[in-house]
Amino acid sequence: MTAPDTAARPGRLGVGVVGAGRVGAVLGSALRSAGHAVVGASGVSDASRDRIETMLPGVPHLDVPEIVERSELVLLAVPDDALEGLVAGLADVGAWQPGQLVVHTSGRYGAEVLAPAQRAGAIPLAVHPAMTFTGTSLDLARLTGCTFAVTAPAAVLPIGQALVVEIGGEPVVVDEQARGLYHAALAHGANHLVVLVAQAAQALEAAGVEHPGRVLAPLLGAALDGATRAADLRDGEGPGAIAALTGPVARGDAGTVARHLEVLGDLAAGTGATDVPDSYTGLARGAARRALAAHRIDDAAARALLDVLGEPPKEH
Repeated sequence: MTAPDTAARPGRLGVGVVGAGRVGAVLGSALRSAGHAVVGASGVSDASRDRIETMLPGVPHLDVPEIVERSELVLLAVPDDALEGLVAGLADVGAWQPGQLVVHTSGRYGAEVLAPAQRAGAIPLAVHPAMTFTGTSLDLARLTGCTFAVTAPAAVLPIGQALVVEIGGEPVVVDEQARGLYHAALAHGANHLVVLVAQAAQALEAAGVEHPGRVLAPLLGAALDGATRAADLRDGEGPGAIAALTGPVARGDAGTVARHLEVLGDLAAGTGATDVPDSYTGLARGAARRALAAHRIDDAAARALLDVLGEPPKEH
């Protein structure tokens, strides 16, 4: 292993970034700010090469095997579908080295995907930041207080937690078998929130509102803040995020929900945006069921709402 001179800073590592996309370039920069030396980075697109120059100035653009050879910590920030093949391929050519830290940033996978590297003596760590990235310096400040899911064999778990703390994050241990559910929860919340905003903005534009984002920002910001705060009230302490629910479902106002379905159906007919009434209906059903379970509405109100939405109420 051709390591950089880190003798002046005990505990500092030579870091190689494999995949200088939005996540890899930012985390590489954060590790560099924490005192580690970034010895090389790879990226196949022009955008990745630009990020290396911008976020990691002075760091050479290298081929992946050379990065692995030079590094004490290899940061794998590649697409989920590419990760397994990359790790296995590097193992096939004998690239992994004993004692080398191998860290991937995929939310989908735990540490088991790094088994080929571990068999060669490397230390496997799965470290996933629960935030969206722009791939710019703006992300560096947002890392402070950001939750990182850490999955690793018990003996090396503290190493992953320490790396997260070094760059200002908050480590949360997620079991190997729970990684899929963890990642599905994040994707469902963040990705589908974007879809909901797009759908709401389209409906506002159709209603003649010129700047739908300006209208939605304070409303959705307050709703998101209230829901995420309430989400921590659980285990008998309260109803969780549904405590922040407002609007016609929380009031049991089935007539208003029926009117919403009517006008959203008209929007779909006029624009082809059939996803809008479909999403409204599905989420309103979920809201009604959760509101009933949390005693926000009674059985009669839930029955009226779910009748309008085309579904009988569930047992609770």
